[in-house]
Amino acid sequence: MFYLSKIEHKLALPPSLLSLPIGEAIHTELERLFLDKVIANLGLCVSVYDIISIEGGAIFPGDGAPTYLVVFNLIMFRPFPGEIITAKLVSSNADGLRLSIGFFDDIYIPTHHMPNPNHYEAENSNKGTWYWDFDENDLSLGINYSDEIKFQVQSVSYPPIPVEQPKESKPFAPMLVSGSLDQDGLGPVSWW
Repeated sequence: MFYLSKIEHKLALPPSLLSLPIGEAIHTELERLFLDKVIANLGLCVSVYDIISIEGGAIFPGDGAPTYLVVFNLIMFRPFPGEIITAKLVSSNADGLRLSIGFFDDIYIPTHHMPNPNHYEAENSNKGTWYWDFDENDLSLGINYSDEIKFQVQSVSYPPIPVEQPKESKPFAPMLVSGSLDQDGLGPVSWW
C-alpha cells in the first residue's frame, strides 16, 4: 500500500526560504511541490521521507532563485491488485459504491463487483442502499454509511488529464482505485 520512491528533481529554491538552513528550506519546498499530489504510475505522495543528496546552488542570470539538483525519497500510496483494505462508505448509487480511507476518496466498487446476488433500493436519484441477498429466506444484508467495509483492490488507474470538463461533471480524479466485495470476508465488517 505504501512505497518509497526515489526521485531526482531540479529545484529552484524561492528567495523567501533562503533564511532557513538549506536542508530545511529544500524539505519545505519539496513538501509544497509534491505533498498530496498524484504522480502517474507512482501514486499519491503522502510525505517526503528523506533527502539523499543536494548538489548545485547555481543562480542563473535574471533569476533570484538558486537551483539545486535534489535526490530524495517520497512515501507514496499505491495499493496493489489483490490487497485487502478497510474503508468507509462515502456514497452509494445505482452505479455502485464510493469509499474513502480518510486521506484518499477515489475508491469505487462497481455493480459487477458487488456481492452476488444483490439488489439496490433507491432513496432518490443520487442515493440509495445496496443489499446482499444472503439466502432464499429473504435475509438481506445492507451496506450502511456507518459501516467499515473491507474490499479487495482490483485495479489502480491514472486517467489522462482532460483539457475541458463540462460544468456539471464530477471533479477530475488523477488516480482511481477499483475494488470488489464479491468474495468471502469482504463487505461490511459487521457481516462477518
